Amino acid sequence: MNTPATTATPEKSATSDPARPRAYRMTARAQAVQETRGRVLDAVLSLHEQHLSSDISLADVAAEAGVSVQTVLRHFGSREGLIDSAIERATADVEAERRSDPGDISGAVRAVVDHYERRGDGVLLLLAQEGSEAFAANVTSTGRSLHRRWVEESFEPLLPRGAARDATVDLLVVATDVYTWKLLRRDRELSVRSTRTRMETLVRAVLSASAHPR
Repeated sequence: MNTPATTATPEKSATSDPARPRAYRMTARAQAVQETRGRVLDAVLSLHEQHLSSDISLADVAAEAGVSVQTVLRHFGSREGLIDSAIERATADVEAERRSDPGDISGAVRAVVDHYERRGDGVLLLLAQEGSEAFAANVTSTGRSLHRRWVEESFEPLLPRGAARDATVDLLVVATDVYTWKLLRRDRELSVRSTRTRMETLVRAVLSASAHPR
């Protein structure tokens, strides 16, 4: 006996789901937004490493990022919003660049000197403006807090307890400060290697003195 032929129902292709192209477009749009924001923030930070804050306009930022001023304002709302986001971005970048294992003196010094090699001259330019420019003052104030926190985290296993701790942190902040880097690299014109060696000598001397107080 012949069995009736059955007609197979074709399966729907995954690409025929109308929700998939929509989800893809949304993802692509969100990625494009983040990429644009990133370019604008990169432009802000790059310009402030090379020019006085008072000389930088929104038009300069937009041109550097390859977008319009309207695009900048659409993403950040205002110049103040852009500045706040730029400071947040700079803080995250600095924290990532300085990261080292707690207690690793050589690693910490290497990380901070490498950071200054990338950004030290720009930081010095901002420090020269902090008394007159709000952006520079905000960045440098945030930077001081970040630097002290970095010292505490980087050297925590080696720090003394009690009242001597704050004094030791103060001295380590000075030993690893951007002005110490400037004295060695720019004023003395030492190599990166020699700068690291001298800075590490300072750090070890501070920690040794705190471990063997007079």
